[in-house]
Amino acid sequence: MGEGEANKTGRGRFERSRGPVAIAAVAAVLALTAFGMASCGDRSSGVRFWQRADAASNACPRPASLTGSEFNAQETGLRALRRAAFRGDFFAQLELGSRYAAVRATDKNIEDPIESATWYAMALANDEGYAPINRVDRGGFGGWRPLSKYDDCRAFERHMAYQRLDRQLGQMTRQEQEAVRDRVIYVLSTQDAEGFRTLARLHDGLYGPFGEPEDNREAREAWGRDEGGLNRADRRRRGYQAATSLFPRNDVDAYLYNYLAVQTGDVGAYVMMKDFEKSAPRRDQYSRFVEAKARQWTPPFEFYPNEAPGSGVPFSDESRPRGDAYEYALTRMGGELPFLHVGRALRYLGITETVAQRPEDLSKRQIETLEAMLGHPMESRLSYLERVRAIQLASINGSSEAQLVLAVMYAEGIGLPADYARAFKWFEEAARQGSPEAKFAMSSYFALGVSGVADQDKAQAVALRIDSALSGFGPSAARLQAVLAQVSRSQQRR
Repeated sequence: MGEGEANKTGRGRFERSRGPVAIAAVAAVLALTAFGMASCGDRSSGVRFWQRADAASNACPRPASLTGSEFNAQETGLRALRRAAFRGDFFAQLELGSRYAAVRATDKNIEDPIESATWYAMALANDEGYAPINRVDRGGFGGWRPLSKYDDCRAFERHMAYQRLDRQLGQMTRQEQEAVRDRVIYVLSTQDAEGFRTLARLHDGLYGPFGEPEDNREAREAWGRDEGGLNRADRRRRGYQAATSLFPRNDVDAYLYNYLAVQTGDVGAYVMMKDFEKSAPRRDQYSRFVEAKARQWTPPFEFYPNEAPGSGVPFSDESRPRGDAYEYALTRMGGELPFLHVGRALRYLGITETVAQRPEDLSKRQIETLEAMLGHPMESRLSYLERVRAIQLASINGSSEAQLVLAVMYAEGIGLPADYARAFKWFEEAARQGSPEAKFAMSSYFALGVSGVADQDKAQAVALRIDSALSGFGPSAARLQAVLAQVSRSQQRR
């Protein structure tokens, strides 16, 4: 049969079978195909469906309470957003990035590029933004299935967050970029194992720029690897170089954060660490020295920097005590730490003129002044957490008395879970300012040796003890007199 006859036969069969039902079926298939192409875009061509429409229709919807101007309740709205963002809410983090970027005119008074970049970075590192909801492949004509638009709107939100973060970081000094990185590290460190695992991915070269899978479309776009028709140099120029360099790839840091996640007691973190060790050559060798680094590790801040933009609305720390150890340590503030130390911290901060001996000695205005400094709700009652924060705030601002108290709190697990690395840090800070008590405490550290924090060093211990005695600290002076008396007796016997 010739080609012409075959075509005629084919047309004849089609014409004979054509009827109302057949026409309807063909129309339905064409409609479905057109709908799939219009709603999904041609994935194989690298063009996303949302790149063909306006941003407003592609962004994920927000509740009215988050999108309203809240002009008369701005601080309350920010605190609610921060509470959710500290707990890992992807959309709250995006909203904070937008608020502090002053995208809306009503937010101009709280504009702060560093804080905005911090929350855009937190959103990009949040797996709530890229974990797939529906894994059905939408490509091809026969395999198309409906897919939740939630995946698509989140992809669009991350695409825009990468753009905005890159633009912000590109306009910052190195010091400002480091401030963004430190804030992200602090917030994630308050989320226990999950936060440390995220930090590990941020430093692991086998993941995307913000810990997402390396083949994630937004990650590839950020690296500049999603433009098939360009050479390597052009692709790099198309990428977001400032955003992708915020967290340098480093196997030691990646292992360190995996190790810190394991130390929280999380079983899944242990599995992840073992997977990390086997994922690339020589990674398993890091365990020899990472353990010591982990014992010395402390977060960049004692608590989130309570700075404030021009509005005076401070950046509140909405991390909360996690687990029984934190709760128990807080309850010990009531009966085991004399309130006198809180009173001294409040006087150092300029909140009171005299040292309050009891909580009842504080006025409502004085309590609310501290709460305003911390960005806490005005409750006119000093909570245990606020007592801890008062001592921390005085320590950060240079009070050697508060630094000594904070060191003891960490050493004994009062107000805060026991942490020898932080205790040593604050003893060291107080000793640097000449505190004889802190020098004596550090001498004990070196005399006994605290594994991973301060190695045993008898000579350093004696030097610090003598220095403490010469500064007038009683217990150390008595020990020194006893040593000198023993030395003189031994010399007389000779």
